[in-house]
Amino acid sequence: MSSTATRTVPVDRIGPAEVTIAEYGSGQPFLLLHGGAGPASVTGFAELFAATHDVRVLVPTHPGFGGTPRPEALGSIPGLAALYTTLLDQLDLQDVTVIGNSIGGWITAEIALLKSPRVSGIVLIDAVGIEVPGHPVADFFSLTMEQVFQRSFHNPEPFRIDPATLPPAAQAIAAGNRAAISVYAGTAMTDPTLLGRLGSLEIPTLVLWGRSDGIVDVDYGRAYAAAIPMARFQLLPETGHSPQQETPDQVIHAIWDSADTDFSAFAR
Repeated sequence: MSSTATRTVPVDRIGPAEVTIAEYGSGQPFLLLHGGAGPASVTGFAELFAATHDVRVLVPTHPGFGGTPRPEALGSIPGLAALYTTLLDQLDLQDVTVIGNSIGGWITAEIALLKSPRVSGIVLIDAVGIEVPGHPVADFFSLTMEQVFQRSFHNPEPFRIDPATLPPAAQAIAAGNRAAISVYAGTAMTDPTLLGRLGSLEIPTLVLWGRSDGIVDVDYGRAYAAAIPMARFQLLPETGHSPQQETPDQVIHAIWDSADTDFSAFAR
C-alpha cells in the first residue's frame, strides 16, 4: 500500500511550507529523510521495508528537491528539522523512529536535538553535518558526477548514469536538487556547533556506516557515534555512502536486530 500527498505545514519564524510525502505500509511509524540525491535514493528502501515488516514509512521530499517549491525563508538544516517536527505534530504520530541518510542524517540529528516527545529513536546512515579534524566531508561541488559515483558506492556500476543523457526535465530537477543542497547545507556540508550539541541527546541512536564510503569516511562515522551518549555504531561491509540503495537488506537487518536487543524503541 502506498500513497502520495502534499501537506501545508506551518513552521515558526518560517511560515507555511508545502511538503510532498510518499507513504508506504502500515504499522510502526518511521520518518525516512533523503540526502542530496533526492527522494528517489530512498524510495526503493521504503518500499522494501514496508513490504517485509509491519511498518508505516513516510518519505517527505525536502522543499526545493524533486522540482518542488521552497519558501525563501526555509534555507537551513535546522529549518527542515523544525518543519518535520511540526509535521509529526500535525499528523499526531507517536513513537516515531527517524532515519536519515547523508544530509537527511544531519536533519535527523537536528530533529533529535529538538527533543520532541513524538520521536523515540533515530538512525543515522552515513550522515554529514559535524566537523571532524582530519576527516573532512568530500567537496561535493568540486567533484565530477563520475567522481561522485565512485565515492558514493562500493560498486558504482549499477547506479552510474550520464547526466547529459537525461531528458531536459530530469536535468532541471537535478540542477534544482544541487541548488537546494547548497542552500540548506552550504558547500562544506557541516555546522561547527553540531558535534558539541550532540552530547545533550538522550535518545536511542543507531549509527550505520558504509565501509566503502568515500564522501565521509569511517572515522568520521565513529566520531558521530562517539558524540551521542546512547549511540551504537555499526559498520556495513561492501557498501558506500548510500547503503539504503546499495545494500538495503543490510540496513533493514541492522535496524531490526537492534530492535530485538537494546534498541527496543525501533520496533514492536
